[in-house]
Amino acid sequence: MKTLLKIISYPFTVLFYLLFGITILIFHPIQWVAFNWFGYSAHKKTVDIFNWTILRCLHAVGTRFHVEISNNIPINVPIIIVSNHQSMWDISPISWYLRRYHPKFISKIELGKGIPSISYNLRHGGSILIDRKNPRQAIVEMVKFSKYLQQHNRSGVIFPEGTRSKTGVPKPFRRTGLQTLFKKIPEGYVVPVTINNSWKLQRNGMFPIQMGVCLELIAHPALKISDYEVEALIDQVEETVVSKIHK
Repeated sequence: MKTLLKIISYPFTVLFYLLFGITILIFHPIQWVAFNWFGYSAHKKTVDIFNWTILRCLHAVGTRFHVEISNNIPINVPIIIVSNHQSMWDISPISWYLRRYHPKFISKIELGKGIPSISYNLRHGGSILIDRKNPRQAIVEMVKFSKYLQQHNRSGVIFPEGTRSKTGVPKPFRRTGLQTLFKKIPEGYVVPVTINNSWKLQRNGMFPIQMGVCLELIAHPALKISDYEVEALIDQVEETVVSKIHK
């Protein structure tokens, strides 16, 4: 049965990548016009629609979405969204379903060029690009990012595992980035987020995409950063994220 399902997934994966390719090509000039002619709000709306469209593209391989979002997450305050990381397909669900919090990403510098729409948004939409080989540059960018989130009351998304978990099994959190953000934004909030099953989409690598995956996103209740010691808060957030990962 698994072999048959994998065979069936080939033409649907081709369809998905065709739709995905068209999407990133179409939205690149749309983003450029929105950002340069109309400013942040217009660009934000185009990025929201872009991520919604990517989720619809994933329907081509039978992907379903189960989302739970706590109703105690405040708005108009700086927020740190801390999530486990299972695949590249974690980004669009977070971007779309948590769009009211204006999520901005901490991403590796290599993604800042060469990918239509995605690279443009990372460079111009408020996210930051980190050079993993240059810790000093990373810290400087994180400090700037903290100021940006506070000034505009937006949310920063960090994947503290460092790399994706290719089997869904969580990796220990790396603490440096979290320590910097929590210390620089003491009056902000942190929202733990658990992602499940997105690793299954890339079980076979980039091709074929596994059919019929139910990708789950859980946004847990927000925690006030100033109510905790930094190390205790990191422990609490990691425990919360991991507690809902399917093992």
